[in-house]
Amino acid sequence: MADRRLLPHEADRLFLTDGGIETSLIFDEGYDLPSFAAFYLLRDGSGREALTRYFERYLAIATASSFGFVLESPTWRANPDWADQLGYSKAELAASNSDAIGLMQHLRRRFGGAATPILVSGCVGPRGDGYVVTDVMRPETAEAYHGEQISVMAAAGIDLVTALTMTNVPEAIGVARAAARRGIPCVISFTVETDGRLPSGATLAQAIADVDAAAGTVPAYYMINCAHPSHFMTEIARGENWTRRLAGVRANASCRSHAELNEAAELDRGNAEALAADFVALAGALPHLRVFGGCCGTDHQHVRAIASALGGRAMD
Repeated sequence: MADRRLLPHEADRLFLTDGGIETSLIFDEGYDLPSFAAFYLLRDGSGREALTRYFERYLAIATASSFGFVLESPTWRANPDWADQLGYSKAELAASNSDAIGLMQHLRRRFGGAATPILVSGCVGPRGDGYVVTDVMRPETAEAYHGEQISVMAAAGIDLVTALTMTNVPEAIGVARAAARRGIPCVISFTVETDGRLPSGATLAQAIADVDAAAGTVPAYYMINCAHPSHFMTEIARGENWTRRLAGVRANASCRSHAELNEAAELDRGNAEALAADFVALAGALPHLRVFGGCCGTDHQHVRAIASALGGRAMD
């Protein structure tokens, strides 16, 4: 991989990524996403066009603001358990994962350039719920389970694997090992509750240390996603050594807990300008942060505000 692209933590620039793809498609575009599965839209032309339009908005912000961009494939739910609920065969699931990466490659060709380096990331989600820890796999089981999806995406041409909304350490270890076995750089993104701990109860510091110790090939870097900055700022503000392993944040604009978000009758979009101010504070506390984006309830307006606050030129 001598000719591979520089990853965000290796580059002397900032990168944007997208927001809450599932909530945007459901609440803003009116699409039905069974099992919260964005990859389901790849089944037909209109769904593919919706995904293209979704990413175009964010890529336009990045190019106008001279940020790099991490294109995260819409495959968070594209693993066997969730696909089975949607009636996908193993072959159909593999084709969807490959097709998703093909769409990301197409977008990179359209928008990428020296001023806007674009990385294609194969997105891996948890086997179970992204908020609740139920049956925790052993690392060996997780490696085999997630390895199937990672193999398909690696063959389709990705720069890295990003495991979003990881709730527990053993599953994260398995993903990291599966990516390393296939020679693909890996990013682990944990989600946390309002107390700054993973849903499993582990602290961020312990989770990162445990994955680094057990993965064999350590992840390229770590992220936090699907939590409001106030949920983890206290942990970060202590300035301990483990925080240097954090290179990205995809935050919710809502301060609500996962349980409250699940029970809410309407989407809580929070406040884009307030979230942008929180990102400025995060960047000040963690000068090595390189990837900035949103999660549930956020859209391109939030990411535009973040880009502007971090020094990019806001779009009209």
